[in-house]
Amino acid sequence: MIQGTGSGVGKSTLLAGLARAFTRRGLKVLPFKPQNMSNNAAVTADGGEIGRAQALQALACGVQPEVDMNPVLLKPQGETGAQLVVHGHVLETVEARQYQSRKDRLMPEVLKSFWKLAAQADLVLVEGAGSASEVNLRMTDIANMGFAQAVQAPVVLVGDIDRGGVIASLVGTQVVIAPEDAALIKGFIVNKMRGDTSLFYDGMEVICGHTGWAALGLVPDLPAVRYLPAEDASDLNTDQSREDIYTEEGDGEGYTVPRLRVVVPLLPLIANFDDLDPLRAEPAVDLIMVRPGTRLPECDLVILPGSKGSLSDLMVFRSEGWEHDLQDHLARGGHVMGICGGYQMLGHHIADPKGVEGDVETVAGLGLLDVETVLTESKHLVEKKGIVSGMQASVSGYEMHLGETDGAGCRRPLLELDGQPEGAVSASGQVYGTYLHGIFGGRDGRMALLSRAGGADFTPGGFWYEQEDGFQKIAHHDMIVEDALNSLADHLEHFIDLDALLDLASYPVTALQNRNFS
Repeated sequence: MIQGTGSGVGKSTLLAGLARAFTRRGLKVLPFKPQNMSNNAAVTADGGEIGRAQALQALACGVQPEVDMNPVLLKPQGETGAQLVVHGHVLETVEARQYQSRKDRLMPEVLKSFWKLAAQADLVLVEGAGSASEVNLRMTDIANMGFAQAVQAPVVLVGDIDRGGVIASLVGTQVVIAPEDAALIKGFIVNKMRGDTSLFYDGMEVICGHTGWAALGLVPDLPAVRYLPAEDASDLNTDQSREDIYTEEGDGEGYTVPRLRVVVPLLPLIANFDDLDPLRAEPAVDLIMVRPGTRLPECDLVILPGSKGSLSDLMVFRSEGWEHDLQDHLARGGHVMGICGGYQMLGHHIADPKGVEGDVETVAGLGLLDVETVLTESKHLVEKKGIVSGMQASVSGYEMHLGETDGAGCRRPLLELDGQPEGAVSASGQVYGTYLHGIFGGRDGRMALLSRAGGADFTPGGFWYEQEDGFQKIAHHDMIVEDALNSLADHLEHFIDLDALLDLASYPVTALQNRNFS
């Protein structure tokens, strides 16, 4: 089990890299996270949902994602409440204090999923949540030491040296947790080292000396991991511009082309923001994330992304003055695209008669699409594929939403999915929306959609860009993710003692002796 000294230390990414590395060794590896809290989710083949990080880890293992890989998922809907998803389906909406009292009923569900996976695998890699030292939550814990004790999983603790204080955070964890929990921690990894790793060899020895744990790895920062889907909105950076070189197909002479500027307002309940990853990696696109307190800058395309609370985020959008910025943007000839919750916001109204998102029954939309939305209690979860209407460029992805959207605008569909019209386009052609997440994954569909805002330069086929091995074209964003996973696995093979990790995973647990790290 991989636990961390805090959130954001790299547990999810390390586990994905380890999963790929051990899978390449011929082992049947499966990922597992007892409890996740994230609005970045993925749809499983059987119509459930799990955290996006576990779907990525399943990909690293070469298997399809299953709801058992993340049996409990919390999807925040505000500062104190969250949607509770159990075995892939919404159970209820709970307040934080209410959730603590439900954990004793959730542990059997968590264990059921774990043992089901364990029966199918040579190795199960378990990811903890948040910090292992949250002793105030230990009594009802199902995500960290509570789970580790239940299955007697050996624990490897991860600390992040980039944020500072890694010695204190690792040693301090042993100090504050119960002795029986500390006994389960067999080793540690220091992650995100920048610069000369030899400068921290003495630090590794200090941690070994204070804790008695085995030093299993000092892992340098790896730029390639930025191409992997982020789990938390806090991981999104404000500046995502790139400096690639463009060339025409067949010629090796680089020349500058106009980039497409794409702006995304970062709303508090942004969800499924990995939809944006293919744009971030696309050489012809400058992706600009705009945080609250900042005006929407001039650009070609504004994307309103998915949201866990369309009504709430719409009100925030207005309070930031972004509605006026959007009108100015359209007056300049710019384009606007909404995905899922963003699509709902673009219509005339969003009605919530069942109180799915709270007490407000109806909110006026931005009025840029001739559609209206009624939120429903049942969630629509399904994978789909099709084409961009009128362009024959293929798209694929999944729908994950509460609500139905209809109106005259739907008679001008953006897509045709499984033979049916989907989404809407304004009469001017400048505004369009869809429920399809993952819509930018395939390059033909991506370039076709970008061509609406950028013109002929962004037709399917697009530009080539220079890499070390020559001129290549991004056919599908999944290829970039695959390359990043393999690079990460290579990286961890070099900087983590994988044999020692496998030794830990065997039963009975073999004691590791401290060794001179250098």
